[in-house]
Amino acid sequence: MGFFDFLTEEIAIDLGTANTLIIHNDKVVVDSPSIVARDRISGKIIAVGKEANMMQGKTHENIKTIRPLKDGVIADFDASEKMINMFIKNIPALKKKWFPPALRMVICIPSGITEVEMRAVKESAERVNGKEVYLIHEPMAAAIGIGLDIMQPKGNMIVDIGGGTTEIAVIALGGIVCDKSVKIAGDVFTNDIIYYMRTQHNLYVGESTAENIKITIGSATEDLQTPPDEMSVQGRDLLTGKPKQVQISYREIAKALDKSILRVEDAVMETLSQTPPELAADIYNTGIYLAGGGSMLRGLDRRLSQKTDLPVYIAEDPLRAVVRGTGIALKNLERYKSILIK
Repeated sequence: MGFFDFLTEEIAIDLGTANTLIIHNDKVVVDSPSIVARDRISGKIIAVGKEANMMQGKTHENIKTIRPLKDGVIADFDASEKMINMFIKNIPALKKKWFPPALRMVICIPSGITEVEMRAVKESAERVNGKEVYLIHEPMAAAIGIGLDIMQPKGNMIVDIGGGTTEIAVIALGGIVCDKSVKIAGDVFTNDIIYYMRTQHNLYVGESTAENIKITIGSATEDLQTPPDEMSVQGRDLLTGKPKQVQISYREIAKALDKSILRVEDAVMETLSQTPPELAADIYNTGIYLAGGGSMLRGLDRRLSQKTDLPVYIAEDPLRAVVRGTGIALKNLERYKSILIK
């Protein structure tokens, strides 16, 4: 290897349904929405990430926006590969190179993923010059990113609410003891809001608007200690066909999301009920850790805490917990060899 070592660059990738993050040299160099815009006629990719995200819902028939990942797995192989490729090409430190370097990469994947889906991720990585590709399960990466020592004979419970999937896992001795992956996460919350606005207000809103509502006033309970202000939402009136604006409060969003959050709660309860007693004892003391964008939903931590009677902690910078953990695993390959999938 020796001589080629200085030609090899190391990157850690969190390939998410909603956002893709890349760490290179201990810095987050890419943090962009996982979306590409393709020209229908030439088939060329015209924009990725934030640019493509701004086009979403505003395209004419020659442009199509694609989200290559669905429910945490690759749905459009070609688009995902081009997306990863463009993200990697945009890393400032790699731009200066004369020729594309070989890459040693660690990529995180959902824990409920099948063999075929896993191979799709690996092949995508190998096509963008990945010479050594390791995979790591998302809850593991989240645990490392939160700062837990996962090699200890101690149980920790992680709930990672992403865009496509919610990953719930109990981790001890560097392995996942019991886990559950449910396809109720950020995207479903967004769709719940679209449906609610349509049925309760006769207002048709797009995905970007619904996402914005979720971030601005989204809530998991109807009684928040510090409620956010009401928000005005614009869309198309389904009765008259005219554009219109309505005021909505966080209470309405809590109603809209209630059913989906119940399903997340149930999944957490089910995972707890499968936990071996010794680890359950540990979790009683350590509590539950939340990561991922969905954990930023107001009042969700309190709601889960009331349901489980356990303390619930939100990771700092929850959106980046997983990629941080992936980056740490990449730096300490030897230490974490046992949890990486080659």
